[in-house]
Amino acid sequence: MITRTTQDRDRAIHSALEAARWAPSVHNTQPWSFAVSGGEISLRADVERKLRMGDPSGRELLISCGAALFTIRTALRCEGFEPIVRVLPDPDRPSLVATISLGEAADADEHTRALGQQIERRRTHRAGFTDLPVPERLVDALTREARAEGAKLTPVGSPEAVEIVAALTRAAQAAQSADRVLTLEVIRWARPPGSTRTDGVPADAYPRSAAHTDPYFAQRDYAWRHEWGAEVGQEQTTATGVVALLTTRGDTREEWIAAGQALQRVLLDACAHGVSAAFHTQALEMYHLREFLRQEVCGHEYPQMIMRLGITFDDGHSVRRSLPEVLG
Repeated sequence: MITRTTQDRDRAIHSALEAARWAPSVHNTQPWSFAVSGGEISLRADVERKLRMGDPSGRELLISCGAALFTIRTALRCEGFEPIVRVLPDPDRPSLVATISLGEAADADEHTRALGQQIERRRTHRAGFTDLPVPERLVDALTREARAEGAKLTPVGSPEAVEIVAALTRAAQAAQSADRVLTLEVIRWARPPGSTRTDGVPADAYPRSAAHTDPYFAQRDYAWRHEWGAEVGQEQTTATGVVALLTTRGDTREEWIAAGQALQRVLLDACAHGVSAAFHTQALEMYHLREFLRQEVCGHEYPQMIMRLGITFDDGHSVRRSLPEVLG
């Protein structure tokens, strides 16, 4: 029988919180805070970091928090504890996303450890990919990973469907770029060169001018009216990669959190195999375009994330707030 001491428990909680800081979030807003009471972690949504124009419902905020929740679960398992999770446990505290307590002591399996090793290595990619193909067997494995968390990952197979998704992304980006308030909200999270901020998107983590994939998937214009961003070797990074949709059957807060957990599980497994992801949420932030995707492309399931999966040799750069900053 495996036994764990109070010191083991405290070390596991500390490791889990350190890991949770590295979860992905829209524009790297890091919209979460944590509290610890005894052997229980509380994960809370930080509504002050919600995108009030782009994400008024808080859907992307809760997807981000769901990714942090899966990260905590994985880190606790790597530390030898089985997490006991309660999602949205208190209707009177809507910002309380989940509580996580430490259950029985158990050694993590090889797959869980492999995921845990990628938590701080994973990076969001914001350009095109190399021409190296993503193995079909890996895509199949990623669909199983999403299913294990209650979501569905569907690679978009036909060129016609890929073009539809790309066209909707371009349309949404064009509409949002014409909206000054939305644009200002996006660039609020774009860090200029030399910035010491520990949130948002660093200047060397997005291209100064987007690589034109075929079909073209429009990128967020973090360099709007500035000479910010990294120079990208266009000849090396123009492949689209595998386009995939993450969906859920319903569209409740619980399912948004489940989508976030599925997303992080997929991303960590992809990273373990040398595959990165680029995200395109523009069309999902516009009701009519999201509904079109749901009915015409997603088989009436609700699209929660649009991503491209591919191989890049750009390690990228990211920043995170320190643990004291996210402990409340």
